[in-house]
Amino acid sequence: MEDDILATVRVSALRRWLGIGVLLIFGGMVIYVALATPPEPQWQVFLLLIGAGALWLADRMRRATEHRLELTRTELRSSDGTRLAAIDEIETLDRGTFAFKPSNGFVIRTRAAGPRTWRPGLWWRLGRRVGVGGVTAASQTKAMSEILSAVLAERA
Repeated sequence: MEDDILATVRVSALRRWLGIGVLLIFGGMVIYVALATPPEPQWQVFLLLIGAGALWLADRMRRATEHRLELTRTELRSSDGTRLAAIDEIETLDRGTFAFKPSNGFVIRTRAAGPRTWRPGLWWRLGRRVGVGGVTAASQTKAMSEILSAVLAERA
């Protein structure tokens, strides 16, 4: 009962490849501009670094969005085994319009800070804040936040 999955957030294949594709096209175009019409050397290096960064970010997003997020009565975790937060550690849940949160998502604040982690398009952690969302479907993250809110209310 404790390990039953209450809600799952997955990235659909269309959203996943659209996000990755946009980053790949952007990175490729910036590198093309840097090599086809070379500006001054310092700007060419800058453009090459930006293009390489976009390609690196596309690969990070590809790897991150292979996984899904699972909510149980005891924790919020990734399917790769990473624990985002234990339910007992969560102080607040914020899904408001003006909250500092990922697109289509929500942010939780925990009692203790965790290591900085970023899974582009899926979730991030910065200190005591954990953001869930990105290229995820709003319906799935909203359902997860509602269930998490109910679990937190039940705990209180």
